[in-house]
Amino acid sequence: MNFIRHKLLWTFLLVFTLCKHSAQEVQINAVLDSSRIRIGEQVKVDLYLSYNANENKLNVQWPEIGDTLTSYVEVISVSAIDTTIPDKNKPAYLQYHQQLVVSVYDSGFYAIPGFKFVFNKDTAHPQFTNPLFLEVHTVPTDSSAKKLKDIKPPLLEAFNWKWYMQEIVYTGLIFLLIGVAILVWYFRSLRHQEIVTEPEKPKVPAHILALESLERIQKEQIWKDGKIKEYYSEISDAVRQYIEDRYGLPALESTTDEIMQAFRSRVIDSQSKEKLQQLLRLSDLVKFAKLFPEEHEHELSLKDAFDFVNGTKREEEFSVSESNETNPQEA
Repeated sequence: MNFIRHKLLWTFLLVFTLCKHSAQEVQINAVLDSSRIRIGEQVKVDLYLSYNANENKLNVQWPEIGDTLTSYVEVISVSAIDTTIPDKNKPAYLQYHQQLVVSVYDSGFYAIPGFKFVFNKDTAHPQFTNPLFLEVHTVPTDSSAKKLKDIKPPLLEAFNWKWYMQEIVYTGLIFLLIGVAILVWYFRSLRHQEIVTEPEKPKVPAHILALESLERIQKEQIWKDGKIKEYYSEISDAVRQYIEDRYGLPALESTTDEIMQAFRSRVIDSQSKEKLQQLLRLSDLVKFAKLFPEEHEHELSLKDAFDFVNGTKREEEFSVSESNETNPQEA
């Protein structure tokens, strides 16, 4: 029995010695610079790793630091890992250091778990630093210690008439000088201003503009390029614009029936009315019913437009336009 006790005692001492020796060879530690802070204040957490480089060749996996250490402890910043030699007499004894800045935004007591270190890729046996405890308290609101005082009213300054009169005089002089300058500029501009009157341009008769548009359409003949709808739209628009300029009717915004209804009260020969109605009806069918007229109908529609304009133009406009063309100097 004594032999068994003796063996157990020696085994315990051997294990204790080996653990102590290993602990002295590699040391990890985490330190808080303050265990009590107020809400929102920042506190530093220092991580240390120390070992003898001659006796140990370590492959160290440093703890991974995220945005938070716990659900309440937030990480503000993380420094780089630096290496130092604490004792110059022991150059082989190295110390690694990393500093975290953390903060808490709610009062209470918080435990920061130990930071995990993995040595030589032995993930099955990681080592942890000691856990840290942090107390966070609010700002004291004892009204008896610090009593709030009313805001002091603004200081009243004695009214100085001399200062105001001086400012009024200076301001009046400035406005007076500006007014004089404006008046001088105005009268000088009137003196040098030359009255230029442009002669009123003679109004081009409605039938001249319409015939020019129809002649352009006749020259381009876009229906030969397959633009049937555009061809009839241009003819219809030219005639409708002529009706607006000649008779003062809103022909561009009116339907064919509305235009023909308006012409019932106008003095116009029946042949011109018939050609106008035939032209507008065919244009509506092409534009809205996708009708494809025969080739001879293209030229016939343009001829009807010419005949309508020539048959309804004003004789006085025709004589005026001819006089302007023959005697341009007199015009």
